[in-house]
Amino acid sequence: MDTEPAKGKLRRLNLTMFFPLLFVGGVIVVASDARTWWHAAVLSAGVLAAMVAFVRWAAGEVLRVAIPCLVVAAAVWPFSVLVPGGSSSFFGVFLVGSLVVPQLPRHRIAAAVALVAYIAAVGALRPLVSYEDVSGELVSFVFVPAALTAVVLGLMFPNKRFYDVVKELEESREREAELAVIRERVRFASDLHDIQGHTLHVVKLKAALARKLVDIDAERAKQELGEIHALVADTITQTKELAYAQRRLNLSAELENARNLFEAAGIRVRVNREADVDPAAGRLLGQVLRETTTNILRHAQATRVRITLSEWSISIVNDGAQRAPLPELRGLAALEQRVVADGGELTVEQEDGQFVTAATFPAREGR
Repeated sequence: MDTEPAKGKLRRLNLTMFFPLLFVGGVIVVASDARTWWHAAVLSAGVLAAMVAFVRWAAGEVLRVAIPCLVVAAAVWPFSVLVPGGSSSFFGVFLVGSLVVPQLPRHRIAAAVALVAYIAAVGALRPLVSYEDVSGELVSFVFVPAALTAVVLGLMFPNKRFYDVVKELEESREREAELAVIRERVRFASDLHDIQGHTLHVVKLKAALARKLVDIDAERAKQELGEIHALVADTITQTKELAYAQRRLNLSAELENARNLFEAAGIRVRVNREADVDPAAGRLLGQVLRETTTNILRHAQATRVRITLSEWSISIVNDGAQRAPLPELRGLAALEQRVVADGGELTVEQEDGQFVTAATFPAREGR
């Protein structure tokens, strides 16, 4: 899977395609405008500043070198106009300015106008040292450089917007990836809580029972200890499956598990099936049943539990609820988030010593 950011690809493409062309163009400018070796040295400084600015622009960091590159390139242009008389050496300040101005955080239009005006004003100095055709000199040193700079600047502004859109898309994708990681961590933690918390409460009940039986019914105590051992072994297996993403909740298995746990705790269980459960609802309803079973074993003094199933819903009613305001159960709060995330609704009610936990997925009904 290709994970290289889109903006990184564009920058690499720019370097691969345009840097050689710009470098060759700079060499041609120096060769055509220089009259002596020291002319070439000065003009090369402007080309070098342009190349540095382009490389940093491709890396998204042109503003870091903007001032030194602009100073060097801006100084080379009047030198070329007044000394060797080269009209092509606006190349340096034109390229640096075209890369820097659209990246400015503010006053970009004013900066663009100032850049074009500077190139034109410097070019207008040429008639001061040349006695050739003035109109031809103005065309070569003023109108052509200024017009070319204005056109390229006009193209660079949309280019800047394009890069901004790409950057926003990349940042949005990164945020989505981070949220996906967070959601997966929450899901994993919630499933781990379901497995470990569920088992620990049952082990606690069975250990307390075995402790009572050890002196009066040793065989029954051994049986309870054997069931504890098997339960712990099964939990270790489920934890490994969870760690390797192999675990899947199954409603039938959860119903059987809940029935066994309730009966082990001396709680009578009745299951009513109003309709066949949709196969796609098994995982969702299994989550609700598992969390509710844990809560009943932990918080209620239940003697009876009634589980009602329909195609896209489940209801668990137990007695033995405290006759007090509805307690705040963090497990139910996390369960509600998961149910809502899957398009469902979770209802929790307490009345006359009964506690009702119900979940339905109306968004999926009728599909």
